[in-house]
Parts: sequence; structure tokens; C-alpha cells
Amino acid sequence: MSKRKSKDNCLTIGECISKVQSILRGRYCFHNCHGKRFGVESQYQHLLELLKRTVIHGESNSALIIGPRGSGKNMLLSDALKELVEIKQVKENVLQVHLNGLLQTNDKVALKEITRQLCLENVVGDKVFGSFAENLAFLLEALKKGDRTSSCPVIFVLDEFDLFAHHKNQTLLYNLFDISQSAQTPVAVIGLTCRLDVLELLEKRVKSRFSHRQIHLLNAFNFSQFLNIFQEQLSLSAEFPDTNFAEKWNQNTLALLKNKTVEDVLQKHFNSTKDLRSLHMLLMLALSRITVSHPVIDAADLVEASRLRSMDSKANLLHGLSVLEICLIIAMKHLHDIYDGEPFNFQMVQNEFQKFIQRKAHSAYNFETPVVMKAFEHLHQLELIKPMEGLSVRTQKEYRLMKLLLDNSQIMEALQKYPNCPTDVRQWATSSIS
Repeated sequence: MSKRKSKDNCLTIGECISKVQSILRGRYCFHNCHGKRFGVESQYQHLLELLKRTVIHGESNSALIIGPRGSGKNMLLSDALKELVEIKQVKENVLQVHLNGLLQTNDKVALKEITRQLCLENVVGDKVFGSFAENLAFLLEALKKGDRTSSCPVIFVLDEFDLFAHHKNQTLLYNLFDISQSAQTPVAVIGLTCRLDVLELLEKRVKSRFSHRQIHLLNAFNFSQFLNIFQEQLSLSAEFPDTNFAEKWNQNTLALLKNKTVEDVLQKHFNSTKDLRSLHMLLMLALSRITVSHPVIDAADLVEASRLRSMDSKANLLHGLSVLEICLIIAMKHLHDIYDGEPFNFQMVQNEFQKFIQRKAHSAYNFETPVVMKAFEHLHQLELIKPMEGLSVRTQKEYRLMKLLLDNSQIMEALQKYPNCPTDVRQWATSSIS
């Protein structure tokens, strides 16, 4: 089957699948900021106009792009910058400086990075400056060609903007905003952040120099639009080398949208998160199941991808526990129900376990106390239980209060999948409070 040729251009099925994998994986890649924008056209035009006023008219500006992770902040800015440099009167006349609060952890490191990105290491040389402001002013002065209108505009992009607010005295932010308000080199300062309360982090002197322009991004699309996004993200373009394969692939994508099982999977996904990167992960998992003998995605692939994406890591840990450890988890579950979520200690768990053994009169579960304690400590190491905070470490470990980090639904779901779980143990878990 893999050797079957396409009538158009002699691509084998294997080559088509390889090409599909390459195209779609590139589209879903998390660091790819050049995806398609959805529902943010007004915000895009606002940002583009602001940047144009800086690079064309020499007007300094500052703005914040605020939105949850995955809402498209970097994509919006990346698209705007890409369109900006394609404008005839801009060309290479604009400089960009990209800083990240996770990397430039203090003003000294940030200044070195600004110098490097502006290619001014030779200009600075061994000069000694009295302050951060003098150093930054010198850098910007070195970019001037003449008067203000012929100065080279600079766009400063501050990713993870809120982290820059934690720098000592917020010197970097103060000087950048101060320059953006003065008649010096045209500067645009664009901050990207997830925090809605970011302005509350700024000192009064910094806040007074900020323009207070805020561009908010929210994934405000409805489920119908979400289905359209799903279709666009999975479809192949007309440029695909094998037109017959692309046509069949796109027809299959339309068929998926009409499938009730697929719709239920996407509805569940939409209800849990509107983050498009999460949708990309779902599609990436489904795409990984494509083979020569299975050349298109079907409903079962999406169901399995959804199961993998929403898999509960803590519940999965239960599958590898011993029967004794499972019994202790069930004992904790009953204690949680009896005492309405109050903390418990080892002795209470041991007593509850002993009640189960006595009822069943089963010698197979009759373990020595040190063995049970070892199993209890192993559950602590796996972080399925944790000690209560603020308690004295001098308390004997048998009486140290602990809290269960699993809820009843996780325990019951794990027991259904637990390999060779004894029937009486499963019945004990489903029994009413003892």
C-alpha cells in the first residue's frame, strides 16, 4: 500500500504521511508564534497602529498586552512586528530589543542584553557610567543620526513583564517609561504579562510615566467557532504536494466534525480549557497515531488522545501500589468520610485496616505493624498523603497528623483499573462508612 503512487506527482502514501506530520507538527509547535489569529483583529489593529506611530512618525509609546497563557500574546506581537518591517518606509530602520523576565533577572543583566542586541558593545567599550540611567541614555544617544525624525526607533519587548517589577527600585522600567515620555530617541515599550493586577506592582513614579494603554486578550470564542478553529488547524492547504491526498484528508476532517463522538470529545475539551495550545496538544497526540496502514485520523484516535491528555497522574500512581498500600488508601478514604475530611494519623489508619481484617478473617492481609508503617511511609514519599503544616516534628510518627491528597472519585477510578485487585478489597472500598 505504501508503494501506491499518486496520479498527480508520484508521492507514495508514506511520503504523504511524512509531509502531513511535518506540516502539522510545525503548525502545533508551542514556540511557533505565526499561527492564525482568532477573534483578536481589533486588538491587532490597535497594536499595529501604535507601533506605526513610533517607527514612522517618531512618536514614543508604551503599552501592556495582558491575557492568560495560550491566548496569543506573543503571536499578536510577532505578527504586528512582521507586518511592520514589511512596510516600505520602515524596512530595516527599526531596531528591536527582546527581554524576558525569566532570563534578565536584574537590571545589570538586562542592560548587557540591550547592549548586545543593539550591537553597541564596541561603542560602550570600557566606559564607566555613574548610573543605569546614564548608561541607557548613552546607548540610545549612540543610535541617533541627527534630529528626532531621523533617529533610529527602538521597540523594547518585555516578556513576563511582571517579573521586571521585582527588580530593585524598578530602575529599568522607570528609565524605559521615562524615555518613552520624553522627546529623545523614539521608543515603544511593549510589555506582555498574564497578571491582571500588574499595574498594582508598579511604583508610583513608574506608574506615572506609563501611558496606561492596555490591550486585553481573552479566548472569547464560542463552541461553534471552536469547531471552526479545529477544522482550520487540522486541514491541509492547497499548496500540499499531493492534491488527491489533501482532498481526502480535508474530507475526512469534515466528516470528523459531523461525528457525535468527536463533538463530545471537543465539547469536553472546550469546557475544560479554551487554550489553543491545549487543542494543539490534543491534535498532536491524535496525529501521532497516523501510519501507512491508518492514513487518516478517526474518532477513536481523538478519544484516545483526549484520554491521554486528561490522564490523572496521581490516580495512575495507584496502579503501581501493592495490595497493602491500596488497603491503607481505602482505610484513609473511609476515615475521610467518617470525620468529614479531618486529618488522620497512622494509628487511626491501622485500626481501620484491622477492622477490615477481622470482618474478613483473612490471614493474607495480616501484616506486622512495622510492615504496615513502611507502606504508610511509602505513600508519604509518593506524595499521596502529606503531613499537616505547623505541627511539631517531635511528635511520634504513629501519631503525626496527615492529609489524603486524593479524592474518592480518583480512588474508585484507579481501583477499577487496578490489575488483579482482590474482590473483597474492591467491595470494602465501595461499602458504606464503617
